[in-house]
Amino acid sequence: MGLFWDLIQQSQISDQKSRTASVEERLACVETELSRTQETMRLLLQRLETHLGEDIDRDGSIGGT
Repeated sequence: MGLFWDLIQQSQISDQKSRTASVEERLACVETELSRTQETMRLLLQRLETHLGEDIDRDGSIGGT
């Protein structure tokens, strides 16, 4: 009986580890996607400021970083 209980516990531990790895991998993907989105927004703002000739983000420059 103890052997079966050990197998069940080991299976549950293994399942938990795979779920954790999965969450960590998904979080890494979300962080990467956020970084790409922020970079796209920054470039879009620069181009929009340059095109309109206005300081949209009020950083003191037009199209600057």
